[in-house]
Amino acid sequence: MKHWTMTLLTALLALPAHAAVTVRDDDGNAVTLAKPAQRILALAPHITELLFAAGGGEKIVGVVSYSDYPEAAKKIANVGDNRQYDMERIIAMKPDLIVVWMHGSAERQIAMLRQLKVPIYHSDPKKLADIPNNMERLGQLMGTEKVAAPAAAQLRAKLASLTAQYAQRPQVRLFYQVWDKPLYTISGASIISDSMRVCGGQNVFGAMKVVAPVVTAEGVLQENPEAIFATSEKSDADSEGGLAMWRAFPSLAAVRNNNLFRLDGDLLNRAGPRMFDGTAAMCGKLELARQHRTAPAVKAAK
Repeated sequence: MKHWTMTLLTALLALPAHAAVTVRDDDGNAVTLAKPAQRILALAPHITELLFAAGGGEKIVGVVSYSDYPEAAKKIANVGDNRQYDMERIIAMKPDLIVVWMHGSAERQIAMLRQLKVPIYHSDPKKLADIPNNMERLGQLMGTEKVAAPAAAQLRAKLASLTAQYAQRPQVRLFYQVWDKPLYTISGASIISDSMRVCGGQNVFGAMKVVAPVVTAEGVLQENPEAIFATSEKSDADSEGGLAMWRAFPSLAAVRNNNLFRLDGDLLNRAGPRMFDGTAAMCGKLELARQHRTAPAVKAAK
């Protein structure tokens, strides 16, 4: 009997012990799990990318529309979009962690999620540095720190390199066109403006209070930006992303200097790990705009 008791005790001691873990989300709220999350809902495309990069892709049981990266994300069950969640399906999935993004129309939906009494982590990076921070915290909640920590360190190294490379470059005033019908842009409250700052760009509508304000063509002409950026998807590689409208205004500085630039929207409009590649692409285009100040105008790269 003594031998059997000792054997059982040894076996129990050999079992992995998981202490409760608590992290702070982007609202500053404490999120506590008694053990690593195994069934996660990722309710924004950038969240899906963060979880995969942090080593938890196989733990995701539900995503929302447009969660298409990495490729494996396309195979995960869809539970809705940014307007409405399928609550019956969510309940059936029995998640042990829900990661959300608090966009403009999300309050009612998230209030419904809170009734499930499942821990909720709010991911809303405001600066590029917040992205690796999110990865590390999500890694802690998933028990994947060995993947999340070095991945976060790599992103911080990329940010440090870009910051050092462009910190002393002359500023370029720019307009960032999110959409052309109506004409949407972003203010300084958007994480995309942090990408601009790293590259030495100045958002001409940075002082606006709304994160994604609607502006007019007349307002853009009055600001007279030196460069204009628009985004499009890879599937629409031949599109100018709505830039063609500005060619009707040859006196506009961005047109006069051939500084109409198209970028891959998925790399800049999602606050995930790929945003550092999008930032590097933006930095390259702004450097081209600086060269156009003294060199003969050339056709801007799309």
